[in-house]
Amino acid sequence: MTDNSPPVGQSDKSFVAAVLLCFFLGPLGVHRFYLGKTGTGILCLVTLGGLGIWSLIDFVRLVVGSMKDKNGLPLRR
Repeated sequence: MTDNSPPVGQSDKSFVAAVLLCFFLGPLGVHRFYLGKTGTGILCLVTLGGLGIWSLIDFVRLVVGSMKDKNGLPLRR
């Protein structure tokens, strides 16, 4: 029987899901809610992703791999 939990030191959040959420719903901050960052998700929602600039920066950070989940863990690839 295999365990589907992520390795120690890795988030249970999916890299692909976060990138897709950011690409399609970035100005609404959905990717930040998904990563557990509720406070900045609300701020992103209210400002429409900093008029798109914040969403673009988040998208680049996700693709490069520098954006982590709320616990500071890298996303599962």
